[in-house]
Amino acid sequence: MNIWNFFRRILILIASAIALTVTSLWVGQQAYSWLPPQGAAESVLIDNLISFLVTLGAFIFLGVTGVVVYSLIFHRAAPDDTSDGPPIEGNLTLEIVWTVIPVMLVFWIAGYSYQIYQQMGVQGSDELMKLQVPGIESAYAATIEYPNQTVTDIDVTAKQWAWIFHYPERNVTSTELHLPANQHVRLALQSEDVIHGFYIPGFRLKQDIIPNTTIDFEFTPVREGKYRLTDSQYSGTYFATMEANVIVESPEEYHKWLKAAARTQLSPAKNQAALEYAQASESGFPNGWATVAPAQPPLVNYSGGKEDKK
Repeated sequence: MNIWNFFRRILILIASAIALTVTSLWVGQQAYSWLPPQGAAESVLIDNLISFLVTLGAFIFLGVTGVVVYSLIFHRAAPDDTSDGPPIEGNLTLEIVWTVIPVMLVFWIAGYSYQIYQQMGVQGSDELMKLQVPGIESAYAATIEYPNQTVTDIDVTAKQWAWIFHYPERNVTSTELHLPANQHVRLALQSEDVIHGFYIPGFRLKQDIIPNTTIDFEFTPVREGKYRLTDSQYSGTYFATMEANVIVESPEEYHKWLKAAARTQLSPAKNQAALEYAQASESGFPNGWATVAPAQPPLVNYSGGKEDKK
C-alpha cells in the first residue's frame, strides 16, 4: 500500500509539472498579444525574449502559488490543534539547490538577452567606447555588405527638441522618417547636444544617441503603416514633444515621396517645442525653473502632416 501511495504521488507530481509547464507556455505565448504588431524583422527577437521571460515568470509564480495553495488545503492544522509545528532543522542540500537554481536562471536570462542584443546590433557603453578609441573597431560599427538586398542609408540628427532625417540619395531633409518596406535600413545616429534615445515601440528598437559620436543602427522594416518615434531619454523641458512619425511604405511609394520632396524648397519645419516655448515666453508667467531655449526649427523639404504626395 505504501508503494502504491508512493507511485501515486509521483504520478501526481509528474502530472502537475506537465500542467504547470503547458500553462506557463500558454501564458508566454499570450505575451505577443500585449505588444503592437511586429513592424520590423528584428521585432520577433524581442518578442521571443519577452515571451521567454513571461513563460519563466509564470512557471515560477504558478509553481510557488500552487505549492502554497496545496499546503493550505491539505496540510493545514486542525481547528483544535494548538501544538507547535515540527522542529525542522536546516537542510544543506535544499539550501544549495534553491541557491544554485536561481543563479543558473539569472545566467540563462543574461546570456539569452546578450545574444538578442548581439543579433540586433544594439550598442552598449563598451561598444561606444570602442568607437572613440583609435585602433579598436566595433563589430557593430563596421560596414556590412548585403549583396542580395538594397540598403537604404539615412542620416538621423537629434537635438533639443526635434528629429531631423536626411536622405543622401536625393539630398532630402525631413522631420518625418520614411522607410521602404522589406529593405535593409542603415541609420547614422548623431546628437547635437545631449543624450537622446531613438525608440520606435512598433519596431522594438531602442538605441541611445551619444553627443560627438556617430552610431550606425541597422534594421529591416517589414510591415507597412504609420508608427511613432519618441525620445526614450529625458533630454530637457520639452522632451515629450520630441516625437516624429515613421512611415513604412512600399519601395515604389518611398521613391515617389523622395522624388516629390526633392522638388520642394526648404522651409522651417513645424516644431512643437519652439511653439510652446514662445507661448510661455509671451505669457510672462515665471515657471520657477531654468529652461533651455529650443533650437531653431530645422529647414526641411518635408515636415509631415497631411500634405499630399506629389
